[in-house]
Amino acid sequence: MRTDLIGSTPRADVGVFGGSGLYSFFDDAETVPVDTEWGEPSAPVTVATLCGVRVAFLPRHGVGHGLPPHRVDYRANVAVMRELGVGALFAPFAAGSLQSHLHPGDFVVVDQLVDRTTGRVDTFHDRFSDGPQHVSLADPYDEHLRSVLVAAGHAEGVTVHERGTVVVINGPRFSTRAESQWFTQMGWDLVNMTQYPEAALAREAGLPFAGLALVTDYDAGLAGRSDIASVSQEHVFALFEANVGRLRAVLGGAISRLAAPADDARSRPSTVRGRSTGSPAR
Repeated sequence: MRTDLIGSTPRADVGVFGGSGLYSFFDDAETVPVDTEWGEPSAPVTVATLCGVRVAFLPRHGVGHGLPPHRVDYRANVAVMRELGVGALFAPFAAGSLQSHLHPGDFVVVDQLVDRTTGRVDTFHDRFSDGPQHVSLADPYDEHLRSVLVAAGHAEGVTVHERGTVVVINGPRFSTRAESQWFTQMGWDLVNMTQYPEAALAREAGLPFAGLALVTDYDAGLAGRSDIASVSQEHVFALFEANVGRLRAVLGGAISRLAAPADDARSRPSTVRGRSTGSPAR
């Protein structure tokens, strides 16, 4: 394993945020206490070794899905991953499809997002004590980690779409038909409730970040398709549960590629060299 890409000294090399239906990732893991000035994370962090890589797992909604999306402390969650020293952060999530070519059960490695949330703490920079701190979010997702996820999806034989734009709503309610149709007309592909501010905070913290969507439904339905029912919570959870094994396999394949030999150019995520240590700026 390349120690210049994934460090040997941190307590974890790769971080994974669990989403709806993915509340644990390991059969045998240790719980790692982590202190952060940003408050308590959603749940205790568990760490285990997978394919020679130390992986930290944190369910963003907490144990038993106790936190709705607008109450998740995204800042504390990202800060914990940085304190652990991760050099790559994967964020799987459930999403509704806004386009007819994206079907329930498909995976999408998103490359863009649109923020439609309100009232969420979305920065580490509450004060510019050391001068202005304006990060670019032109490309929210790390291209190298995205390529690793795409390769892992193809290797597992799942249907994986290599690009997509996710619009992030506040939740916990689902979209109205008018909202959903507007999102579709804008050309956006997926709707979700958690990708923002995770992506923005990861960028401020210097953590390469990639989002992997599992399509669970068609949101409020597709225009002109009376045969497609609007989404329900029960349907989302049932489809996610039915596909969580495939999701784990794709994530595991991506993590194994991070541990590949240096000459494996197909899977080398060079941005992991930018792993940061220490705390995000206040």
